[in-house]
Amino acid sequence: MRSFCAIHKNRIELDTGEFAIRGKNDGSAGGRYMEGARLMRVMTFNLRFENDSDGENRWGCRRDMVARIVARYGPSVLGTQEGMVSQLRFLEEHLQGYELYAPRRFWDESCQYPTLFYRRDVMRPLEGDEFWLSLTPRVHRSKSWDSAFPRMISFGRFESLEDGRAVWVGVTHLDHIGDAARAAQAERVAEWACGRDGSCILMGDFNDVPGSPAHRLLTDVLQDCWEALGRSEDESGMTYHKFTGIPQIARMDWVLASRDMRVLDQVVVRDQESGRYPSDHFPCFADVKWA
Repeated sequence: MRSFCAIHKNRIELDTGEFAIRGKNDGSAGGRYMEGARLMRVMTFNLRFENDSDGENRWGCRRDMVARIVARYGPSVLGTQEGMVSQLRFLEEHLQGYELYAPRRFWDESCQYPTLFYRRDVMRPLEGDEFWLSLTPRVHRSKSWDSAFPRMISFGRFESLEDGRAVWVGVTHLDHIGDAARAAQAERVAEWACGRDGSCILMGDFNDVPGSPAHRLLTDVLQDCWEALGRSEDESGMTYHKFTGIPQIARMDWVLASRDMRVLDQVVVRDQESGRYPSDHFPCFADVKWA
């Protein structure tokens, strides 16, 4: 049987209309250097959107903790989900040494965006873009199938300042309600991954379980870092907890990488402060390097 990429190769450019945007690097430093040549840490972090009905767990009560946790683990690239404009601007200001990268974004106060941040002392952006996971990917806030909300992928190609090697990194958030939409959105993301020339990492909140149709589509193209390490599908990998700290449902936040990359570790971060958590999802990170 031919792979997903072989079957869908001719659709990629037509569906997404991708184009390159040149990035910049101001050369400033921040964070901690990773040990070992060509090793990269990527972290996915569902922020939980700004919602005053969350009471003591509302964004204003935990945003500083989010920034502290990112600084503690120092990912080369951070991918967030559910970030509203005010949340992303806060992180842009308070994540020292990081830069938000969304070069083609139309900013809308009503949106929850998947968003990349990169460490300026480790990576340099080369090009990037984003599109909606719908039948009309260039139409702002478009949604298709039975998707409850508009969904998006944001991505960039980054060059390591250490050795000049480049990697594509994407962050996404699939629908939590529509089964058909989630599978179709995963197909669009898989098409994007197939179209990358070179190494690729994909992370996000996929609102699904390992082994689901969406997971099978994506792991035909990329390796699941947790699975590559032979980890069990039990509470140790579950990433949703509803602000309780008790793992629930499934491992729904994934880090996937192209098979030219070696997975060294993946960690679900369960840090808390005085019994409070930074989000209703646990962030997680993977350490990878070129094989």
